[in-house]
Amino acid sequence: MTVVSVSMPEELLDRLDEFADEHGYTGRSEVVREASRNLLGEFEDARLEDRRLMAVVTVLFDYETTSVEERMMRLRHEHEGLVASNFHNHVGSRYCMELFVLEGSLSDISTFVGKVRATKDTLTVDYSVTPVDEFGAGELEAVEVANGDGHGHAHGHGHGDGDGDE
Repeated sequence: MTVVSVSMPEELLDRLDEFADEHGYTGRSEVVREASRNLLGEFEDARLEDRRLMAVVTVLFDYETTSVEERMMRLRHEHEGLVASNFHNHVGSRYCMELFVLEGSLSDISTFVGKVRATKDTLTVDYSVTPVDEFGAGELEAVEVANGDGHGHAHGHGHGDGDGDE
């Protein structure tokens, strides 16, 4: 087996070792191998191929790392056909959360999430994917008309602080 060197913050390494101990892994290498297989396989789900999908992507980062917020803004604009909505919120006195609602193909969503995950200094990246093609076109059009915006999704780019004041 090939040996690979990986750099990570000490806190993450401690969490990895603790996880390995608590869950009966032989060591951190086994945990990293399993996590790698899971990460590589999570967007290879054939049930989602060729389907219309919506995804929610949540990114948490320290507000002092302005490079993350700048990168999120660039990604939002680079993928404006995919990003249905975007929201920035303050979390406590030190952190920011960026939330993206995406609408598109598995491939496009996977590419976007991969770019977000590759962004240096993010603390967490979480996402969920939901097929929406099972709602017939007539049903989606009815929802869009009910929303009053003619296209069924918001394009807000607010910078809220969580207290309702934008």
